[in-house]
Amino acid sequence: MEVQQITKISLVWDLYEQDIPKARIARQLGIHRETVHLWIKRIEKVGFLPFVEEYQRAKKGERKRRQIDPLLKRKIWAIREREYDCCGQKIQYFLKKEYGIKPAVSKIYEVLGEKYQLRSKWKTNKKRGSTPSATKAREVVQMDTVMFGHIIAFTAIDIFTKEADVMLSLSGTSNDGARFLNTCMPRRFNSFSETIQADGGPEFQGKFASTVRQYTNTFRVSRPYRKNEQSFIESFNRTVRKECLGWTNYNWNELPELNGYVEEFLNRYHYHRPHMSLGMRPPLQK
Repeated sequence: MEVQQITKISLVWDLYEQDIPKARIARQLGIHRETVHLWIKRIEKVGFLPFVEEYQRAKKGERKRRQIDPLLKRKIWAIREREYDCCGQKIQYFLKKEYGIKPAVSKIYEVLGEKYQLRSKWKTNKKRGSTPSATKAREVVQMDTVMFGHIIAFTAIDIFTKEADVMLSLSGTSNDGARFLNTCMPRRFNSFSETIQADGGPEFQGKFASTVRQYTNTFRVSRPYRKNEQSFIESFNRTVRKECLGWTNYNWNELPELNGYVEEFLNRYHYHRPHMSLGMRPPLQK
């Protein structure tokens, strides 16, 4: 392979000395035009034989990988631990915000790979189905519930602004669903959303269904077995588990303590935690 490249370099220079344009040389030899340009430029500077020797030396052996600053590694690992195993993009955000440095995301993942078992990349060609869309705030709010043993978390998210709310309850009746509406809609969503969407669970029927019209023009029940229709709230639910309440089953007497955790989490979620779909900024700014 190296001999073939040396032959190509020789042909490039011979043709160039015959005043043949670089673009035409590239087409004839099947070489990228920029490569032809770089070869000729270097030969004109150092000469043909010195360039060939230089080229051969460069191709011998593997290049040494650039060493990563150990201090940068420690910062990346510390942010990963502090921010609940966050992704490389969020680590890049915090490095720039806290230290004024912005290493490449690929370099961050290289450092993470030295210490952590990272998940495989999502297959971009995997079919995911349709999801609700919004072009402005308060256009679509999705709601759901998450079970934590004897504690049930009612959750909601504005799919455009990513503002969200959580209310913990000891039961999951439609009356509790209505109480969640009366709590989260004034507190978080200015008492109105053009569309409110939830699944067909009993907590979103009865009293909830009769109350929801006070806060929206359209109440939509997502189709069963179509998780992608609730993708935004499902993603938020995973964040609640990962960064707040975990996968633990709690008892009813732990509710006051858990409310404190949720309040702290929501404050961090809205004012500290960057969101990739918002251009790496938190949903709200103080």
